[in-house]
Amino acid sequence: MTTKAPSAVKPAPAESLERIAYGCVAGLPATEPHDLDRLGYYMYIWLGNRLDPLDVVLRNAGVKLQISDQEALERIRQYLTAHGVKL
Repeated sequence: MTTKAPSAVKPAPAESLERIAYGCVAGLPATEPHDLDRLGYYMYIWLGNRLDPLDVVLRNAGVKLQISDQEALERIRQYLTAHGVKL
């Protein structure tokens, strides 16, 4: 029995929604390791349809952050506007 090497992964372009969504939550301090992945997914969905305000998205993701929700929203908004996303 042999084990093959994993397939190569081509990173998404810097201007893609995936990169922006996961990038805006990458620096947030979370208590659970996979909370930022979940929040990044919620942000990706939000960038696609923008049905709810950002504070609702953050609350619905159910992440446990080590900072306040307001501070997290401010950091997310700063990242999004710096990368050309209109809020």
